[in-house]
Amino acid sequence: MGWLLAVAAGAATGVLSGFGVGGGTLLLIYLTNLAGMAQSQAQGINLLYFLPSAGAALPAHLKHGYVETSVLLPAILTGLACAALAAWAATGLDTGLLRRCFGGFLLVVGLRELFRKA
Repeated sequence: MGWLLAVAAGAATGVLSGFGVGGGTLLLIYLTNLAGMAQSQAQGINLLYFLPSAGAALPAHLKHGYVETSVLLPAILTGLACAALAAWAATGLDTGLLRRCFGGFLLVVGLRELFRKA
């Protein structure tokens, strides 16, 4: 029965990733809270999950003109550098601290979305 919950989580986060609303973040919540996985291990799985789901969604976003090509290269280069730095930092952090940081990040993003003007 555990596999059914994993399939449902994968399907739900895949749909959300296709919409571009952070399905990977929700996958991390599932992996750490429901599947009982360590934060660092869940982050590694999330990275591997993101590659094919992003690749599947990208053609539709390109076709409909949802990719701003003028900022693509600077965003990719900055994202790669910051991802490498953050991955290096995350491997040295205590799992409890990492979970608290991630939880704080989710709270900030959630509150911002909740109180943002339309």
